[in-house]
Amino acid sequence: MTDDAEAPEVGVGPWPGGPGAWPDDPRYDPELLAHGDRRNVADRYRYWTVDAVVADLDTRRHPFHVAIENWAHDLNIGSVVRTANAFNAAGVHVVGRRRWNRRGAMVTDRYLHVHHHPEVADLLAWAAGAGLPVIGIDNVPGSVPLDTYPLPAACVLLFGQESTGLTPAARAAAEAVLHIDQYGSTRSINAGAAAAIAMHAWAVRHAGPPPGP
Repeated sequence: MTDDAEAPEVGVGPWPGGPGAWPDDPRYDPELLAHGDRRNVADRYRYWTVDAVVADLDTRRHPFHVAIENWAHDLNIGSVVRTANAFNAAGVHVVGRRRWNRRGAMVTDRYLHVHHHPEVADLLAWAAGAGLPVIGIDNVPGSVPLDTYPLPAACVLLFGQESTGLTPAARAAAEAVLHIDQYGSTRSINAGAAAAIAMHAWAVRHAGPPPGP
């Protein structure tokens, strides 16, 4: 491929046939029908409004939530949010600083329910009220291998920051702390990658086959 080669277009163009051929369905967005849908969405959601996509996802959200501590503007949060969307998590919870870098989420946060908790104690209180165990993911002494732990279907997967991992308060309050087995020289892996592995491990146990394209 040469440097001046055009990148392939993403998505689809305007609905064929013009306005007279548009579907009579309130889920469809007239702007997208008229101008095309270049969003990074599954084909079954082409031309749908954001609200319609969220409403459909809400009918089959998985019962696990994802939480991540954000004490120093962790740049991995966007990646975690994007992966949570891919696995259709029930919700994402940001603990600590409210602001986070949304670029890595690639606007997938629009299709999720994102919550904020000022402190770990606030997240724990919410989880207790919802009847959800909190499962920490961190490579620390005493942690249990993720592969061998019976992950519950309904739970909160809690991740720490890239550099420091889970805070002591989070580790102490978690029902269990799990680690991902590693085989190389590095002590830990990227927090966004760890979240993706943990969510996939949950899906293998509980999700079943994914929906169509």
